[in-house]
Amino acid sequence: MSVSNKIGRRIKELREKADMSQDALAIAMKLPRPAIVLIEKGSRKVSADELVGFSKLFHVAVDELLNPGKEPDVRLPEERAEIAAKPGLRISVPQKNLVKFKEVLLYILNKVGAKENIGETVIYKLLYFIDFDYYEKYEEQLIGATYIKNKFGPTPVEFVKIVEKMIKNGEIEKVKSEYFKLQQTKYLPRRKADRAKLTAGEVEVIDDVLNRLSDMNANQISAYSHSDVPWMSTKDGETIDYESVFYRTPPYSVRAYAEENG
Repeated sequence: MSVSNKIGRRIKELREKADMSQDALAIAMKLPRPAIVLIEKGSRKVSADELVGFSKLFHVAVDELLNPGKEPDVRLPEERAEIAAKPGLRISVPQKNLVKFKEVLLYILNKVGAKENIGETVIYKLLYFIDFDYYEKYEEQLIGATYIKNKFGPTPVEFVKIVEKMIKNGEIEKVKSEYFKLQQTKYLPRRKADRAKLTAGEVEVIDDVLNRLSDMNANQISAYSHSDVPWMSTKDGETIDYESVFYRTPPYSVRAYAEENG
């Protein structure tokens, strides 16, 4: 595969993960839309200045655009360790985390997935706040996903691979829609969440996050996540530390510290 094809494919992946249309990307990069189309197809070379622009926009290093193989290697439980090692971050998803991830995602989709604003970017942030609120409140992990800091807010790196498997198993369906004339990736549930796999405390935290944040659109919830201490205290492109929730400030903190110390 040529360098132009690699770069084009990587840019398209990043654009779709960010729930951006080609029109929106063209505006952000100050390029005509046909140029974006050609770049993503690998039919147009990307200049050095444009590479820098794409890297800043998507919050990834230029080297990651040139060498897209450096994506985190996410391993699901049934995948064997004999698979050839890839450079970069490797994440092994324990079976219990995989089960929680699937059931929490299905719970979210069944409750709020039909709302027009609930696209992939919003789901990323809902999962983040569910995970980090639960950890702050109970000092235990709920899903325990790995979240990376990028320009659009916390991103769960396991999401894509787990969702691919769920689509293959007929548990959810991936669709494209338009929200305020912008292309959006949505997921529709094909089954109910198994409530037996979620504790009362877990459901309480999930419901609280959905009640507070599920009416926000992608821009609003991304901006909201940028003022949360875990995101603010993490360098670009690095993993967000769960322990940082204990330094949260209002209105993000969900734990009554004053009562505990009283």
